[in-house]
Amino acid sequence: MARLLTLLAVAAVASAECTREGLLAAANSYVAAITAGKLDGLKLSSTNFTYMENNKKADLAKSGVLAQPLKIDLTRSTADVISCASYTLIVSTSGTKPYILATQLRHPGDDTTTITLVDTIAATTGSLFFNAAKTLGHLKAQNWGPIPEAERPSRELLKKYGDAYLDMWTDKDAAGSIQWGADCERVEGSQFTKPCGVQLPRGGSTKPNGMRRYVIDETVGSVDILCSFDSIGNYPDSHEFRLEGGKVKYVHTVTV
Repeated sequence: MARLLTLLAVAAVASAECTREGLLAAANSYVAAITAGKLDGLKLSSTNFTYMENNKKADLAKSGVLAQPLKIDLTRSTADVISCASYTLIVSTSGTKPYILATQLRHPGDDTTTITLVDTIAATTGSLFFNAAKTLGHLKAQNWGPIPEAERPSRELLKKYGDAYLDMWTDKDAAGSIQWGADCERVEGSQFTKPCGVQLPRGGSTKPNGMRRYVIDETVGSVDILCSFDSIGNYPDSHEFRLEGGKVKYVHTVTV
């Protein structure tokens, strides 16, 4: 009997594993909700759900993002099986308001179908360097496909480089601690810079960029960090990075 109970416990743990497939399925349900402009199909926790929009708690049902259906021109998602979270980028260039959405979903570790947190940076007309059509053109040309397993950056390196980038405004040595790819591209809102390892901040601010929330996906060599960009003015912000060959290949920011 004791052995049977042990086997059942092991099986329960195995079935509770946070899977990449489950995380991406939940992300797809979020994309479907944005497309339809309805909450139907989103399995939100009935006891422990929070919606954050631009770093503040809000009512998801009354959010401007879901007030009407959005025509989606580009979307892609990444998955973090350690944190049981996903990151989804959405670009919508048409409609009453164009949007670029940077959203992290979080789940209890035993159920990727249940969402406990929708955490989104919602940029629209008037946001920093906002031009959805220009951003779409830059991002459509990029490759965010899986990286060969033997070449994937570690979780530790992804977080290290993401943090170092956000530290550049307060730490004069942070930029030099990052390896930059020769063909690295940086898209800030709609502004395009290549290579992206030039014209970087070297300290000067006394306010670190805080409220950092991470989604790290070694499979595609990416880390997304939602934060408050306090170094230049308390702006809700998403910074996403892709590493290839241990060097930064892409930087993409969404700032309100």
